[in-house]
Amino acid sequence: MQDLAELVDFLADKELRLTTAESCTCGLMASLLGDVPGCGQVLDSGFVIYSPEAKQGLLQVSPETIETYGLTSEEVASEMALGALQASVADIAVANTGVADDSEEDAGGTQCYAYALKDGEQRVCISETVKFEGSRVEVRKQAARHGLDQLPGKYRQLIQRLEKVKGSDLC
Repeated sequence: MQDLAELVDFLADKELRLTTAESCTCGLMASLLGDVPGCGQVLDSGFVIYSPEAKQGLLQVSPETIETYGLTSEEVASEMALGALQASVADIAVANTGVADDSEEDAGGTQCYAYALKDGEQRVCISETVKFEGSRVEVRKQAARHGLDQLPGKYRQLIQRLEKVKGSDLC
């Protein structure tokens, strides 16, 4: 998706409200959408969740998940996305956690995403890990844009999962 106005139109057409839960991108996804006229009809909220304590306290990410899988993991991203849905009135969420530059634990550019959808009490999510190249700033910009660009396709996948499951959350 080249034009973010297309994403805003897509969300509006589907009558979806979006929330973001952003760690490595630090609010860039919500900020990019904020540049698009009409985004207020589809953007419910944006959580900038950097520290483990914020992830746990604001989005209910389990300390055990962080300890077991690490902050840069699809498991943490999934709990962030589900927590953002719980903490908002949004229907769909995108969460991101990752490393913009090399650290002791993870290679720079590693980004974990989760996309979650709720329909009534039913919630489903999917996740992926993507590696970007470049400087810290370049990685963060690519990561934010990727998270948004993937929303229409991930929405279709989430709808398919929703049709397959009934009852409890599925990630």
